[in-house]
Amino acid sequence: MAGAGDVALVTGASAGVGRACAIAFLKAGYRTVLAGRRADRLEETVALSGADADLALCVPCDVSDPVAVDDLFGAIADRFGRLDVVFNNAGTTVLGKPVGDLTFEDWRKVMSVNVDGAFLVARAAFNQMRAQDPQGGRIINNGSISAHVPRPGSAAYTASKHAITGLTRSISLDGRPFDIACGQIDIGNAASDMTAKMPDGVPQPDGSVRPEAVMDAAHVASSVLHMAALPLDANVQFMTVMATKMPYIGRG
Repeated sequence: MAGAGDVALVTGASAGVGRACAIAFLKAGYRTVLAGRRADRLEETVALSGADADLALCVPCDVSDPVAVDDLFGAIADRFGRLDVVFNNAGTTVLGKPVGDLTFEDWRKVMSVNVDGAFLVARAAFNQMRAQDPQGGRIINNGSISAHVPRPGSAAYTASKHAITGLTRSISLDGRPFDIACGQIDIGNAASDMTAKMPDGVPQPDGSVRPEAVMDAAHVASSVLHMAALPLDANVQFMTVMATKMPYIGRG
């Protein structure tokens, strides 16, 4: 069974859900690689965990840059020699607007991080897990409630998260011969910078603006940790964890 001593990678580990998950992995005893754009924020995440700094490797990385991702995985191989779990979490969004007002530049900004970045990280992880001895590992992709249903004015983000579902399913099939498991966690309204405005009111499909419930990101972290700790002959294919009272069931 996976657990303490295994090597985990968390992308987008400098804030929000990624930070909460990196802290959870460190506290559970995983040797944890933290990737994100800002080195100082990654180091801050390690300090907040209270874990032994020797368990952590902080690597500044833009996941949409193939060279940077190659460098990230080179650093992992040099430090730890293997990789057991990836939480493929890094993502971004743009201000909500109808699809007719969405610029190609904003579309590409979201796709380059949420889709290209997720692919680059998953591909590199797959190759590491396929080549290592013992072979195998687990990739957990961060989907979203938006992988199922959109919010108003979210064409780029919603399309990117639907793409993650296809990526998850494909990796699950491709990974079977190599003991590489792949699952997806779809998160709804975890407290973060991205959801900071929700308690004050956000646009709804009927044109109104209403407050929405949020939950502590620690609940996402415990869910990811559960998925990660399963033996490789078991897999959570899809999990939805969300604020109980958010408008998802019955959205629209």
